Amino acid sequence: METGELIFITGGVRSGKSAFAEQLAVGHARETDSNLHYIACGIPSDREMQERIQRHQQDRKQSESAWRTWEQPVHLSHIANQFTGQDVILLDCMTTLLNNYLFQEEIIDAPTVLELVKKDITALCSRAGEVIIVSNEVLQDIPYEDGLTLHYQKLLGNMHQQIVENAILAILVESGMPLVKKGRWK
Repeated sequence: METGELIFITGGVRSGKSAFAEQLAVGHARETDSNLHYIACGIPSDREMQERIQRHQQDRKQSESAWRTWEQPVHLSHIANQFTGQDVILLDCMTTLLNNYLFQEEIIDAPTVLELVKKDITALCSRAGEVIIVSNEVLQDIPYEDGLTLHYQKLLGNMHQQIVENAILAILVESGMPLVKKGRWK
């Protein structure tokens, strides 16, 4: 994954990571006079997911910043040519993107899934000025004995490691508090 400005933000469910990522994206867009883009990977498959999507949409609407939202559950590389160096992209979220590849596309082969996600991220980073990726931290639990869940944890862990390796900044958000794990943040 070749990148210029890749930022990775992770945290547990309801940790405040998405709100933090949105604030970070808005700040960077203002500093660089860039356009804000939000790539939403969520598929409204049940009531909880519908409510989560609506909450995130409402948060962006209430923001003083102008977001352009892209509803793209998989194959983010297909929209990469829409971006330029004057764009800040917020991708929310990596865990949902991974789920979509595993269950919507029915690809359970780990190398194939990792290659597709890597292709997506590389394509976005090669076009946009900055890409901020949000992901859920589900790896701090004891590994599950269920084969599918364990497979998912391993895939996500490998993906996180690859992203962080190429990121200029990696932040863990816990209880609304950002903790820098790599790089420097103002």
